[in-house]
Amino acid sequence: MLSFLNIFWFVIHNVLIVFNMFGWIPRRTRRWHLAAIGMTLFSWLVMGAWKGWGYCWCADMHFAVRRELGIHRGESSYTELLLNQIPGVTVSRNFADVLTVSVLIGILICTAAVWWRDRRIAGRSEGPHMPQ
Repeated sequence: MLSFLNIFWFVIHNVLIVFNMFGWIPRRTRRWHLAAIGMTLFSWLVMGAWKGWGYCWCADMHFAVRRELGIHRGESSYTELLLNQIPGVTVSRNFADVLTVSVLIGILICTAAVWWRDRRIAGRSEGPHMPQ
């Protein structure tokens, strides 16, 4: 069961990461993307205020399973774990954190830009707004 959970958390967490990175692109997934980013930020910042900044519930669950399986090589961040899976690559926690925050800032800028653009375009197509 633990081997299944290890694979389960690996798949779920990576799907969430990829969706957070690219879910802002298709118009039909933008509301879901906003919810996913909101939950991610809630975990990192609100839950993180108590458990440590950048706390991720998915990573916590996955690391717990890995510890039970005896798989723990000292990584303390999921980005660090993922990058260290690449043969010949070893990154520090600091590098992984800077990369993660940089990607998040890029995602937030792109998300805000498409939402702003869509609102601007929608406003033009409706014509001038009259105060009520």
